[in-house]
Amino acid sequence: MTIRSLLAPLLGLGLLLGARTAPATTLGALTATYNVSQGGQPMGVATVTLRAAGNGEWIYGKDTKGTGGLAALLGASVTESSRFRWKGDVPEAISYDYRMQTAVKQKQRHLVVDWPKNRVTVDEGKGPQSYPASPGMVERNTLALALGLALRDGKQQVALPVAVRQEVQLQHFKVTGRETVKVPAGSFDAERIDRTDADRGFSAWYAPDRYPLPVKLSQHDGGDLTMELVSYRTD
Repeated sequence: MTIRSLLAPLLGLGLLLGARTAPATTLGALTATYNVSQGGQPMGVATVTLRAAGNGEWIYGKDTKGTGGLAALLGASVTESSRFRWKGDVPEAISYDYRMQTAVKQKQRHLVVDWPKNRVTVDEGKGPQSYPASPGMVERNTLALALGLALRDGKQQVALPVAVRQEVQLQHFKVTGRETVKVPAGSFDAERIDRTDADRGFSAWYAPDRYPLPVKLSQHDGGDLTMELVSYRTD
């Protein structure tokens, strides 16, 4: 069990394969809370928010605080903030800021997209690095929102250009079935979606007719990490 695995990105749509579409701009401000566990043991609480920032831009934030185990002992917390614009139903990245803090360690990442120059710049405090951007590109924080909107629109397969540390990765996801999922927020007949292009152990469950965010997410890359929805509200 490591702090890094707790604080790893909880969630990593250019090309969408499917049927109907509905404008993502029908979304308004929202707040969702999740219980975070690792290996079945309570580790923290995550709060996710979405709000309009003006000028056609939106801010999607995630604050995770350690409340159990080693994470609580070290006062661990992660703050993530994404600024994006809508490109159809895709939250196309403008910037992303990540900050992790514990009593013994700090880590940060700043990502910004210069769309006129079609460049992504990433700086983790050791000097910036740059690579080409990709239209419809998301980043790891807004990935969960992008997947939820694709499922809401009836997509069964999704290919997403995702801005990561050194490049844009085209990540592939597929709906693999329906499952009954019980979380603190209730019981849901959920669609399960899995990443199919890499053995990363990423699975998420959505009730897309109710929420654009997952009701449950499981990620084994970097630790046996699970998020379960506690509450959801529109503001």
